[in-house]
Amino acid sequence: MRIEHDSMGDMLVPDNAYYGAQTQRAFENFPVSDLKLPNPMIKALGIIKRSASIVNHNLGFIQNDIKDAIVSASDEVITGKFNDQFIVDIFQTGSGTSSNMNTNETIANRASEIMGGKIGERFPVHPNDHVNFGQSSNDVFPTAIHVSANIEVQKTLIPSLEKLQKSLENKAKEFDSIMKIGRTHLQDATPIRLGQEFSGYAHMVKNGIVRLKNAQLLLSELAQGGTAVGTGINTHKEFGKRIAEEISLYSGVNFKEAENHFEAQASQDASVELSGALKTIAVSLSKIANDIRWLGSGPRAGLGELILPAVQPGSSIMPGKVNPVICEAMIQTCAQVIGNDLAITLGGQGGFFELNLMLPLIAHNLLQSIQILSNASKMFTEKLVDGLIADEKKCNNYIEGSLAMCTSLAPVIGYDKAAGIAHKAFESGKTVREIALEDQILSEEELNKLLDPRSMTEPNS
Repeated sequence: MRIEHDSMGDMLVPDNAYYGAQTQRAFENFPVSDLKLPNPMIKALGIIKRSASIVNHNLGFIQNDIKDAIVSASDEVITGKFNDQFIVDIFQTGSGTSSNMNTNETIANRASEIMGGKIGERFPVHPNDHVNFGQSSNDVFPTAIHVSANIEVQKTLIPSLEKLQKSLENKAKEFDSIMKIGRTHLQDATPIRLGQEFSGYAHMVKNGIVRLKNAQLLLSELAQGGTAVGTGINTHKEFGKRIAEEISLYSGVNFKEAENHFEAQASQDASVELSGALKTIAVSLSKIANDIRWLGSGPRAGLGELILPAVQPGSSIMPGKVNPVICEAMIQTCAQVIGNDLAITLGGQGGFFELNLMLPLIAHNLLQSIQILSNASKMFTEKLVDGLIADEKKCNNYIEGSLAMCTSLAPVIGYDKAAGIAHKAFESGKTVREIALEDQILSEEELNKLLDPRSMTEPNS
């Protein structure tokens, strides 16, 4: 162990640690869970410190050699080399100060090492005077949330959803000629094409992508430059604008300085909005997964209209049983995202005066939702939707036996007479077509035209 010093005195820190005294204090103060800072947040903090050193050097505040060392150390943080050095629990100081200092100390020690200094001496690179120059935890951590969430949404979640949308659209085309019975209230309804059903699923995913892109508009605003309370004390007036440009240049995602720094630090409304979009997507995906699960139920005593890919044995006791496990995994994922949204909403209510004090909680839940939705969407596409097969024969059989077929007769013979045919068909076990022919309601030619399932799946001409 080595002895380090901070404003509160001496602190023992492990010899091999790149973090310092403040991180060690936080580690000991918050033994709450085994949840640490999400990797995308660590990456975002590395990007912020990298960008800040470049901007501060260009503004004349940091020497070139120190800037270069900080950039090199930050690059290593960004690649994940020092993930094990980020030891502070998620449930910590609400501003994320402990994790910001964890970042500052780790980068400062590594940068000092690069320049020939010793770890723990805070020289030649100092965690506060150099790595954190012109910044406060109060603008760094909100910025890191926006940077990490926006990058993950744009580079991971949206591409996963676009692939799922495309797969569902392909199935909508493939299944367009397959007639099946529609269902409302879990009861037989009028016919629908299986492709039409899947087109609805595809459009739900498409709408979810639109919601994400709308949320990105405000998520692109960065709090950086507001420092302690939004006034920008101890930083250059151009710092916020310049660091947003530098982060954009490095990440390939567009960011800009917050229009109002007081809003950017006192609230987390953009994160709450994004979480709402994620929750809506989760609701959509849960519905799609549940529908496919039911449509594939069976194989002998269920609906059986879809044949789901078999990915693993389904039972430890029933040989040959195969379960819709991909659907079940998706449904559980969606439930977690919906639960996370409540935590994020409560976190959004943690804005008191000039600062939100539930930032680490928001970061953890928001990034987890993005990650698991991204992974689950990829899984759902590749292991389920791409391999779906329709049982066309079973779909057709359900249609002919459905009592709802009489719906197309109502405009011609009247609602009450059509209802009578439906009741008689139900009591006798015969089809609507058979009863209508027996009772000579209409000619066979007229009945065949009216009871054509395909004609029932489009508006009347």
